[in-house]
Amino acid sequence: MKDGILLIDKPSGMTSRDVVNKIGKSLGTRKVGHTGTLDPLATGLMVVCVNKATKLVELLTNHDKSYLVKVKLGLKTDTYDITGKVLEENYNYSFDIDKLKNVLESFIGKYEQEVPIYSAIKVNGRKLYEYARNNEQITLPIHLVEIKEIKLLDYDKESFSFCVLVSKGTYIRSLVNDISNKLGILMTMQELRRIKVDKFNIENAINLENVSYNNLIDIKKVLDIPIITVSGILEKHISNGMKIDNTYNEKMVLFVNSNQENIAIYQENDDGYLVCYKMF
Repeated sequence: MKDGILLIDKPSGMTSRDVVNKIGKSLGTRKVGHTGTLDPLATGLMVVCVNKATKLVELLTNHDKSYLVKVKLGLKTDTYDITGKVLEENYNYSFDIDKLKNVLESFIGKYEQEVPIYSAIKVNGRKLYEYARNNEQITLPIHLVEIKEIKLLDYDKESFSFCVLVSKGTYIRSLVNDISNKLGILMTMQELRRIKVDKFNIENAINLENVSYNNLIDIKKVLDIPIITVSGILEKHISNGMKIDNTYNEKMVLFVNSNQENIAIYQENDDGYLVCYKMF
């Protein structure tokens, strides 16, 4: 079986796990993993690793992501998005576009974001949404996130849209709720579309119906690290996961054999040696 990366345009109404399961069934493999969850409501780019490429999930998870967001004005829900239970409605608001722009721009930079109660983050061994469904009180975790870019795209009296570039771990639903609190107008997330993950763009994504091994992107085209071809005794040492001298002066490298088959990813340790990070 081939190894590699799939760029998927996730449809609304499916969980990220649904996407992984469908791909696994289509390709006839259980070794499928994604690099960042999208809520069922959301659409857009999912980077999915197949077979031995699942060893790269950790490497590909820690990247910035870009989204298109549509916000509904005048109501607040328990999930911070349109699928949730309506907690409050108030359509008697004054909408000032300049104030909205200023509030959006005020979020640029790092800030401490409270994780939404309807999320899969675990606290004391239980997922947060389990507390919510049982009406149990829990102190919500706070994560330091970064809003790198944010821009208003469109607006009317009932909604507005913006694009945003964020660090790993940012909840867009929570960002919308924080914007709501700062602006003083009830709002909830109506639509969410992920359009970019690091260097991967939604323009290159395929629909789930088109998934095949022919769509896989080779691991060597995904990693931004040096690729070094080895043979002989050095290839044997690397294939056995032995540490080696870092004669290449690199922090991380991908070793391949003379047939350009992936052997292992090595990274530099504190002693200056290259040690095995992921073995293929």
